Amino acid sequence: MTASGPSVDLRMVTVSATYGCRGTIVAVQLADHLGLPFADRLIPPRGSADVPIAEEGLTREERDQVRGRRLLDRLVLLAPGLNMPTPEAADLGDHLRDRAAASIRALVEQGGAVLLGRAGAVVLADHPGVLHVRLDGPEPRRIARACELEGIDETTARDRLVETDNARSRYVHRLYGRDPADASLYHLVVDATILSVEDIVDVLVLAAEAFWRQPR
Repeated sequence: MTASGPSVDLRMVTVSATYGCRGTIVAVQLADHLGLPFADRLIPPRGSADVPIAEEGLTREERDQVRGRRLLDRLVLLAPGLNMPTPEAADLGDHLRDRAAASIRALVEQGGAVLLGRAGAVVLADHPGVLHVRLDGPEPRRIARACELEGIDETTARDRLVETDNARSRYVHRLYGRDPADASLYHLVVDATILSVEDIVDVLVLAAEAFWRQPR
C-alpha cells in the first residue's frame, strides 16, 4: 500500500472491554504482537492496585498529578449514581473530553497504538486505519473470570462488575452521547469469556493485519 499521508500509514486498534474480559492483558499483548505502543484507559476497575502503564517513566510528582486527575474524573462519572452533587460536572466533563481527545490525537499523529478505553471507537469512528474491537461476554462468565484473575469472591466480583461497567458506560454516554455496548461501533465483537488470552490476541492480530491490508 502506497502511503499518501498520516491516515494511510496509521495502524491503530481501539479496544473496548467490559469488566472481567481481561481487557488490559489482551490489549498489552496485542500491542506487543503488533509492534505498537499501548495506551491505557482512564477508568481502571475498582480495587486495582496496579500502576497504569501510561504512568511508567513519570516522576512521583507527575504520577500524583495524573492520579489526582483520574480520581476527580472518576468522581464526576460516579457521582450521579452515588447521589453526590456535582455543580461543575458539565465543565469537568468538557475538560475530560478535551483531554481525552488530545491524548488520542497524539496517538494518531505518532502513527498509531493499541488504545484501551477512552471511547476510542467513538472518537475515531470513521478514521482510516483504525480497527475497533469490543471484548464482552455474559455476566456470569465475566464474574467467574474476575474471581479467578483477581482472587476475589463472587459477591465482590459482581459488585465490581456493576460499578465498573456503569462508570465506563456513563463516561461514553455523558461525554459523547453513545452507548459503548452498541455493536455498530465496532468492526469486531469477541466473547472474551470463552477463549484464552493467547487465542484472543491471535484472533485480533489476524483481524488487524487483514484490516490494514484493505485499500483505504
